[in-house]
Amino acid sequence: MKAFVLDHAASAEDAVHSLQSGAVAIAGGTNLVDLMKLQIAAPDRVISIRRTELGEITPEGEGLRVGALVTNADCAADMRVRENWPLLAKAILAGASPQLRNRATTGGNLCQRTRCGYFYDTTQACNKREPGSGCAARNGFNRIHAVLGTSDSCIATYPGDMAVAMLALDAVVLVEGASGAREIPIAEFHRMPGDDPSRDNTLEPGELITAVRLPAPTGGVQIYRKVRDRASYAFALVSVAVDLTMDQGRIARCALAFGSLGTVPWRDLAVEQVLIGEKPSPSLYAKAAEVLLKDAHGFGANDFKIPLVARALAATLNEATQTGKA
Repeated sequence: MKAFVLDHAASAEDAVHSLQSGAVAIAGGTNLVDLMKLQIAAPDRVISIRRTELGEITPEGEGLRVGALVTNADCAADMRVRENWPLLAKAILAGASPQLRNRATTGGNLCQRTRCGYFYDTTQACNKREPGSGCAARNGFNRIHAVLGTSDSCIATYPGDMAVAMLALDAVVLVEGASGAREIPIAEFHRMPGDDPSRDNTLEPGELITAVRLPAPTGGVQIYRKVRDRASYAFALVSVAVDLTMDQGRIARCALAFGSLGTVPWRDLAVEQVLIGEKPSPSLYAKAAEVLLKDAHGFGANDFKIPLVARALAATLNEATQTGKA
């Protein structure tokens, strides 16, 4: 690991000032430390934000404000989250291991980088790690890679679970920077690769995530289905998050988000419009999957994701609609 200077910020304002000077923020370190060990990230100065005021979960209107330093474990265990936003708790508990959830934070989880093997192997071409070097995954081993939102420059997926649930819940990311505070709808936070895969999100240089705001509870049936190679401590092959309400045998409201399908947590409002107002049926689920996957493109080893997500979507919707009738 390259030598670096470690400082501790006393407040969010202090951290933002350090970031403006070129420091890199660290909280739990569950991703950044790995990247530093491999010298994929080699900052000269690291600023710890663990002593700041960002570790609380507090009510905000009818919603909830989850501080950037709240650990994944604490967020999933919070009774307000479990009762009113169970989709978020379920998604968090489906990810990583208990040890990592005890360390990983809300803000850091949103900013985690891809787990593409070519990104982590510094002998291989990766535009996300070294812009302009190429994308070895396109013609390489790409079983875990994206089938939506890809570009000639990158086909890596966003690996997390928490952000997928937050996308279905219409969460908002709160940030502070040199120009003050701003709010980023989570649907606009993660950035598709385009011709510059090195930029994972829409944070401006020097900005710091301070919290995530969850809107008022919907009262709907919330399910998170994660399909993976083994039952624990594995990234998704595909995941489906649904928040759904039934009314007189029809789908009255539906929010859907997908993980490990696209280069970012994926939501397509056209899919939801296909479902709303309709009676649940296998043919309806197939129609929704057709809309979702109309632009999907596999790269060989990941071709199986296309039929897999169609089956996962149907199973998740069937469970949600049957539960909603009860």
